[in-house]
Amino acid sequence: MLKYITPWRVLIALVFLTTAIIVFIRFYGGLGTVTNLSDQTPWGIWVGFDILAGVALAAGGFVMAATVYVFQIKRFKPLVRMAILTAMLGYILFIIGLVVEIGRPWNIFSIFYSPNIHSPLFEVALCVVTYTTVLVLEFSLVVFERLGWNRLVHFHHKVSVVLVVIGILLSTLHQSTLGTLFTLVPHKMHALWYSQIQPVHFFISCVAAGMGMVCFEAFLSYRFTKHPLPTGLMRTLIRVMSYVLVLFFIVRIGDLAVRGELWRVAEGKPAAMFWLENLLFVFIPVVMIYRKLPLTAKRLFIISFSVVLGLVMHRFNIAVSSFEFVKSTGYFPTWTEFMLSIALVMFGFVAAGLAVYFFPMHPKEPKSDRLAGRETYRIAWPVSE
Repeated sequence: MLKYITPWRVLIALVFLTTAIIVFIRFYGGLGTVTNLSDQTPWGIWVGFDILAGVALAAGGFVMAATVYVFQIKRFKPLVRMAILTAMLGYILFIIGLVVEIGRPWNIFSIFYSPNIHSPLFEVALCVVTYTTVLVLEFSLVVFERLGWNRLVHFHHKVSVVLVVIGILLSTLHQSTLGTLFTLVPHKMHALWYSQIQPVHFFISCVAAGMGMVCFEAFLSYRFTKHPLPTGLMRTLIRVMSYVLVLFFIVRIGDLAVRGELWRVAEGKPAAMFWLENLLFVFIPVVMIYRKLPLTAKRLFIISFSVVLGLVMHRFNIAVSSFEFVKSTGYFPTWTEFMLSIALVMFGFVAAGLAVYFFPMHPKEPKSDRLAGRETYRIAWPVSE
C-alpha cells in the first residue's frame, strides 16, 4: 500500500482537498469570501485563465480533427486522439470553472428554458454544451476499443466524419463569439486589446494555440508515459503554426494602425504587457523555428511551451489587465483564486494521465505509413544539441 504513496500524489491530494474546501466556502459565503472580485472588477483570473485561456488551448481538438478527417491529411492521425482528449478535458474544466465563477450558478440552466437569443453568451453557452457532448462522443471510440465492443467501434467509424464536421462548426462559432463579448465594452478596455474584429483575433489565436498545445501534450505524454514522440509530425505542425502566428500579429498590428491606435505600442506599462505577450506568443516561437538550427525535440518543446504561455497571457490581458489599465481598481487574485486554477490544471494532468494509462490513446501506425517516412520513433530526452 505504501508504495503507491508518493510525494507528488500527496501534494495533488492536498491541493484537491484544499480546493474542495475553497469551493464549499465560495458557494456558502459567495464570491467575496474567496476572491478579490467586485462590481468594479467582475472578471479575474478565473475568467482570464480558467475559462478564456483554457478553452482556447482546447482548440487543438477541432484543428487536428479537421486536418485529418476533412482535409484528408492522414499523416497527422497519430495526434488526433490525444488532441481530442485534451479538448474534451479542456471543455470540462471550462464548465467547472464557469460554474464556480458565475454568481448564481443554478441559473446556468436558464439558457434552455429562457434563452436570450440576442446575447453572444447564449451562443457560447449553447455551442460549449453541444461541442462538449460531441467531444465525449468522439472520445468514446477509445472506450469502445478498450472494452472490445467491436460493433460500436465499427458504427463509430461510420459516423466519425459527421461528428467531426459538427464539432468544427460548433468550435469555430463559440471560439470567435467569445471575442464578440469584448466588442461590447469599447470604453472599458485599453485600446491595445480592444478591437471591433476581436472575434477574428480570438479565432486565429486559438488555432495557433491549439497546434502548440497538441505538441506540448505530446511531449508530456512522452515524458511521463514513454510513448513514442512523433517528432516528424511535430516539426511540420510547428511550421504551419508559425504561419498562423505571423498572420495573427499582422492582423493585430494592422488593426491598430487602421484604428489610429498604433502609437500605443509605446505607451508605458500597457505597451510592456503588449510586447511581452507577443514575445512569448509570436517572436520566440517564430525566431526559433526559422533560425538555421535543427528543430530538435528540446527546441520543439520550448516553442510549444512559449506559445501556451503567450496565449494564457494574451487572454488574461484581455479579460483583466486591459480593464485595469483604463480604470485601476487594484485587483490582484487571492491565494484561493490561484489555488482553484492550480487545481484545475492538476485535474487535467491527472485525468489525461489516467486516460493514457487505461485507454489506447497511441495506436500503432500502419507499416505503410512508417515506410513513407512518417516517423514515430522513440527518442532520447532531452535531445543533445
